[in-house]
Amino acid sequence: MKTIFKTLVLLIALTLVVGLVGCGAATPAAEPTAVPQAEPTAVTVVEPTAVPEPEPTAVPEAGPITLRYANWNLGTEEENNIQRQLVKAYTDLHPNVTIEFVDMSGEGGWEALLTAYAAKGELPDVFMANNVPLYVANGWVADLTDLASNDADWPDVPQAAKDAFTYGGKILGLPAAQFIMGYFVNNDLFEAANLDAPQYGWTVEDFDAAVTSMNNVSKGVLGLDEQEFVMGWFPNSQDPNLKWFSFDGEKMNYNSAAFKAAIAKFAEVKPYTWQGLTDEQKTNFKSTGPWELFLNQEVGIRWDASWAIPGIVQNATFDWDFIGVPGGNQALVFDVMVVGKTTKDVPAAYDFAKWMTFSKAGWAKEVELARAGGTAPKMPVSIDVASIETYKEFVDKPGFLTALENLDSSVVESLAKLIPGYINARWEGKPGIDVGDDKDVNMWFMFNFADSGRYKYEDYSAQLEEFANKILADAAAEMNK
Repeated sequence: MKTIFKTLVLLIALTLVVGLVGCGAATPAAEPTAVPQAEPTAVTVVEPTAVPEPEPTAVPEAGPITLRYANWNLGTEEENNIQRQLVKAYTDLHPNVTIEFVDMSGEGGWEALLTAYAAKGELPDVFMANNVPLYVANGWVADLTDLASNDADWPDVPQAAKDAFTYGGKILGLPAAQFIMGYFVNNDLFEAANLDAPQYGWTVEDFDAAVTSMNNVSKGVLGLDEQEFVMGWFPNSQDPNLKWFSFDGEKMNYNSAAFKAAIAKFAEVKPYTWQGLTDEQKTNFKSTGPWELFLNQEVGIRWDASWAIPGIVQNATFDWDFIGVPGGNQALVFDVMVVGKTTKDVPAAYDFAKWMTFSKAGWAKEVELARAGGTAPKMPVSIDVASIETYKEFVDKPGFLTALENLDSSVVESLAKLIPGYINARWEGKPGIDVGDDKDVNMWFMFNFADSGRYKYEDYSAQLEEFANKILADAAAEMNK
């Protein structure tokens, strides 16, 4: 456990030096989808042995307090998921505190809705952050430096997670969660096909062999669920100086040989994925989309993150494991929560935000709730030996545990939440390119259709790299004013 502890405390410090963090979503992570229900058979849930009962945190003040809270993980009132139960647990411990959920269901997305609330002077007191540089630039977030620095649980938060949301020496966000991201494998499918299932530490050659040999469309089995994520991890497998989607800590490397190889691999794997199926071929599958393939046992290898583990633990009826990405590592995703600058009571808002993020007591309560629900909690954020041992009670899979011991090799995926300008450099920016009848396309278009035959990527790679890196340089300069 000392090895795990030391590794986790250092976790991404090395990654940040070369990858400049901050794992899904995300590159905005795919929206969570419902999974089919089945009796859990793949993971044994062990009764608690070492988790202390959560102790009440100090009530910020004696009078009545109302905090407005916005998060995308609350589900519905009828579902009453673990996150809602954690909120209820907090108010049970603090009966003078009322938590009001802010309606974030309108048009325009998270940032547009927050902008509208800010314009009315009604920013939530505590809210999940999808683009921290934007919020900092807009003056939306409170400075939590003094509160966090003097918090007893803060020293056990990995330094990389602290640094990810520290700007100009000020702590402006709290790490709400950390997730490892990569490929999951259905070992039973490989065994049934008389094939060796890939394991953590696999190579690109192993990836190619597993994807192609498992694929059997006529029998309703794919080798790989989706092609999209190959562009993210593949550059690092070719050049260790490049991290997620070719980012090297300062700039994008869209014109590099490694990223061009990723574009080629992206096209190469398509026939073995959901995106490569014709409508007629899709009738061979029970699944109606790639998100259903894994639990329906219709794919050998699926891309996902540890946020999916509670659902897999609860619903998988087969032997599975986490195998990371070829090259022997994994991507890492951070979630962050901030306190609104306009909140009337920053200490009270901080106390609640801590409970929902890195609090040891809050995580102990989440463990209790997860165990009662027959699922698993998220990975702890404030890490010590006891918390890791507890987490292993829920997820005792060889590849996953190896990944926990190897977090210092992770490639940080959460660049959109952390790096000024990244969203435009990766998705939304328009480099002044027309592709056929599509005029003035954005960066997403150029990458999404790189395998379509509508244009040759190498004809535009230098232009895309120059455009993206000017965006990053300008955004960094603006943040440092």
